[in-house]
Amino acid sequence: MDGQAHADRLDAAQLGAELGERATLVQFSTAFCQPCRATRRTLAEVAGMVEGVAHVEIDAEAHLTLVRDLEISRTPTVLVLDAGGRIVRRAVGQPRTADVVAALGKAM
Repeated sequence: MDGQAHADRLDAAQLGAELGERATLVQFSTAFCQPCRATRRTLAEVAGMVEGVAHVEIDAEAHLTLVRDLEISRTPTVLVLDAGGRIVRRAVGQPRTADVVAALGKAM
C-alpha cells in the first residue's frame, strides 16, 4: 500500500467479482437502504442491455476497508469503471437510467 487515501482503480480481487469486458458498474449498498433496491434494478437492466458491462453490488457494511479507501459516505454510491478497472465516474444516490448509459459512454 502506498498510503493513498483515494484509490482510482479497482480489480477483481477487491470487488469479489470479475470486471466487465468493456466496463463495470459497482454499487455500494447497505441492507436497509431503500434507494439501493431501485438502483440495483436500474444497473442490472443497463448491464443487461449493454454488451460487455458487468454489475457488481458490494455490501458496504461487510467491506469497510474498501469503503474507507474509496471515501464512500452514503449508499447507494455507484462507481463506473472502464475495462481496466479505472474509476471514471462516481455518483451518490439513485441514478437515472439515462445517466448510467451516458456514464458508460465515457467509460468505453
